[in-house]
Amino acid sequence: MAAALILPRCTLALLALLRLSGAQYEHLGYPPGYPEPEQEQYSAPQLAPDTPRIQLRLAGDKRKHNEGRVEVFYAGQWGTVCDDDFNIHSAQVVCRELGYLEAVSWSPSSKYGKGEGPVWFDNLHCTGKEKTLALCPSNGIGVSDCKHSEDVGVVCSDKRIPGFKFVNTLPNHVENLDIQVEDVRIRAILSSYRKRIPVTEGYVEVKDGGKWKQICDADWTEFNGRVICGMFGFPGERKYNARVYKMFARRRKPSYWDFSVNCTGTEAHLSSCKLGRVASAKANGSCSDGLPVVVSCVPGRAFAPTPMTGFRKAFRQEQPLVRLRGGAIVGEGRVEVLKNGEWGTICDDHWNLLSATVVCRELGFGTAKEALSGGRLGQGMGPVHMNEVECSGFEKSITECLFNKEAVGCSHEEDAAVRCNVPAMGFQERLRLSGGRNPYEGRVEVLVERNGSLAWGTVCSEGWGTMEAMVVCRQLGLGFASNAFQTLYFHIFEQLMNAYCGCVLLTLTARCSGPPPPPPPAAPDLVLNPQVVEQTTYMEDRPMFMLQCAFEENCLSSTSSQAPANTYRRLLRFSSQIHNNGQSDFRPKAGRHSWVWHDCHRHYHSMEVFTVYDLFSLNGTKVAEGHKASFCLEDSECDEGIEKVYECANFGEQGITVGCWDTYRHDIDCQWVDITELKPGDYIFQIVINPNYEVPESDYSNNIMKCRCRYDGHRVWMYSCHNGGSLSTETEQTFPGLLNNQVTHR
Repeated sequence: MAAALILPRCTLALLALLRLSGAQYEHLGYPPGYPEPEQEQYSAPQLAPDTPRIQLRLAGDKRKHNEGRVEVFYAGQWGTVCDDDFNIHSAQVVCRELGYLEAVSWSPSSKYGKGEGPVWFDNLHCTGKEKTLALCPSNGIGVSDCKHSEDVGVVCSDKRIPGFKFVNTLPNHVENLDIQVEDVRIRAILSSYRKRIPVTEGYVEVKDGGKWKQICDADWTEFNGRVICGMFGFPGERKYNARVYKMFARRRKPSYWDFSVNCTGTEAHLSSCKLGRVASAKANGSCSDGLPVVVSCVPGRAFAPTPMTGFRKAFRQEQPLVRLRGGAIVGEGRVEVLKNGEWGTICDDHWNLLSATVVCRELGFGTAKEALSGGRLGQGMGPVHMNEVECSGFEKSITECLFNKEAVGCSHEEDAAVRCNVPAMGFQERLRLSGGRNPYEGRVEVLVERNGSLAWGTVCSEGWGTMEAMVVCRQLGLGFASNAFQTLYFHIFEQLMNAYCGCVLLTLTARCSGPPPPPPPAAPDLVLNPQVVEQTTYMEDRPMFMLQCAFEENCLSSTSSQAPANTYRRLLRFSSQIHNNGQSDFRPKAGRHSWVWHDCHRHYHSMEVFTVYDLFSLNGTKVAEGHKASFCLEDSECDEGIEKVYECANFGEQGITVGCWDTYRHDIDCQWVDITELKPGDYIFQIVINPNYEVPESDYSNNIMKCRCRYDGHRVWMYSCHNGGSLSTETEQTFPGLLNNQVTHR
């Protein structure tokens, strides 16, 4: 009887605890993957007759489609808003009047460029609840002492207000307004296209006032179609069979939107296009002299619904002149361009959505979602090839755009990056994380076909590691992986929930004391400085009796085990300077509790194999090798303005802070390759950092450094040292050896 009462009481306690914890953090919102609360449906504002009628738009030098300089149309003229007393509440009114769910931030001092015309509003004091900016207290419309150097800008959320209905209060000037709708889609009409992924052809539909509507094609141009295709991740548009769509339109009566669309073809999003004239609709509901707009988009090579049979043999694919590095998901990264056989970056001066879109289309994606600056997706290495880039928007390559060839002084802290629109492939719907404490961890489950139907199944943990976890996180759009587990934890946790309620209550209290953590937004990126290796290389003959500690840590060649104590070992020595150019700190995978103490050297190893050193003959045969553990991983030095965080002395935390570097000097143990048996000749020297992918990084291709090496039996030289991925493919192929940093576990 007592046992029967325990379960209900435990259940009630659990429910009460969940309610309390949910209420405590309700104001923080819900992370992606959690159900969103019901949004209040939009209702058109009812304005008093004496309320000034205005229209708003976002203009200027944008880096997202949902941001820009706030411009106001009043009394037949476009003007701006002064930044005096402007705050986030005023930005909220602007964004909601434009149909966005909320304001994210605002920027003073003409961040998006100087506008023209009158400064219509100055000293705004909005509460955030006003239905239009015209209702906010101010000096009065047109009363201002501001210059256009004080024009204010806002950044609105990506999400639109559910049920938002565009209301044009100035019908005579509709052609000057940005397009404001709740949502846009390409709806596949023909049965053959409904089955394809991604959807590349169909009606262009806009959601206005909670209803999907077609657009009349009377004023439709190829520039409009180019923008629509770009929004959905496609670099271009092609012709389609209009006769089939005419037949379909006759059978089913379309529901048309009230306006036409006017794009220049360079816009990154439909909301940056202008409204055309009011569509003239006949009484029968069809548009005059037209049909619903149809687009047929061309997917990039990586997203084609069917393989390009025969083309791969017919055409040799040229090495691209542009690439993305350091991004967490497909279609984002730091922009790098190839010039004179060497990869370099682009400075973010004047970097905007127009130039970013040229990069995205060139790489087979759609338009740019965001043009990032300030090394936001990690800093590159090598030269800065382009600065002050200015594109028209129709270039085939970013290398065709105008740029300042004389500009100097740009550092990698100003590296430009992009986030591109990519097609909806549905990959994330075939994969899920289950049993975790939040949406960003759990048992990996995949949706596979079994006996003619789809079923969820698990993935065997044999061979599971960081690289596999990275693929899962990328597919789910959750950024970089932070850990890869081979454990039954998530399965056992579910069993505990069913079997031991009291124990689970204690666990939930400890683990659910706050909202779920966000996914890892960034990752470290270790890069070796090749010049330091080249400049510090030398050779030393050292007696065996002075190498006892190094011998115990396997830092000498295997033949040293037979060497008498009074003999010498010949060592190729050098310094290594390892920079963290990523977006988060590099930390050892193992915690301090599992670090290995080496009594001979009197230090802890936080990673047993942190770097690998190899010498290859010119035909790619390994002739000598060495390796070093991370026995003191710390911030030796940092860029200006960055403070050191990690210091390994006194059993301190080990790691490398973003913007800092760790230097292993040439005169410490194991910072060498044992070349005692090496014959004189020409070789390839190679260093690999984080060789077994123990710690996730944003870019593994630059973890390798290669040099030419010449040894004449008495002296040794290093030259042509460079990081992996920094040179063209043709140049890189002249350096044999490993082409990536995957090595055999030691």
